[in-house]
Amino acid sequence: MLVELKINIQKTAIVVIDLQAGIVSMPTEPHPAKIVIENTAKLLTEARRKGIAVFLVHVTPSPDLKDALNPITETTFQSAGYNPGWSSYVPELNIQSSDFLITKHQWGAFYGTELDLQLRRRGIDTIILCGISTNIGVESTARFAYEFGYNQIFVQDAMAARSKEEHEYPIKYIFPRLGLIRSTSEIINALSE
Repeated sequence: MLVELKINIQKTAIVVIDLQAGIVSMPTEPHPAKIVIENTAKLLTEARRKGIAVFLVHVTPSPDLKDALNPITETTFQSAGYNPGWSSYVPELNIQSSDFLITKHQWGAFYGTELDLQLRRRGIDTIILCGISTNIGVESTARFAYEFGYNQIFVQDAMAARSKEEHEYPIKYIFPRLGLIRSTSEIINALSE
């Protein structure tokens, strides 16, 4: 049974993870990055129309690359490289002067950033979360948000990962424990009520 989706626009923010040139240029599943961007742009248009706070998050290394984590692991994680423009937000986000731009240097948007501080200063207790990658940047952010006590709404068709399996696992097993999972159209409808 689905919980009725009610959104208090005064206490809600939308948080967009890593829709930036270097990440959206890689293949994603089950939704192509183009669809994730289109759905996110629709959400942002409605959120801004309603006066909901918008937080756009991107990841970039520090200039000296000293903030990169290099743990001993069983697998390698291939970075796409950091060429000029890699961390630039995609133009479809239509950045507005009222948007909050958050730069992170790790997977999650809370660690080492001012995201929590800025949300709390605005009385935000609920975040609508979307972006790429479902199982990395979005999930890492979601786990911190849960531990910080935020309610969460996950936009399943405004997220994607490197494989269908990597996307589906958090959607099926992790996010239902952390919040509500809805589609772009369901969230836009709830904002219109």
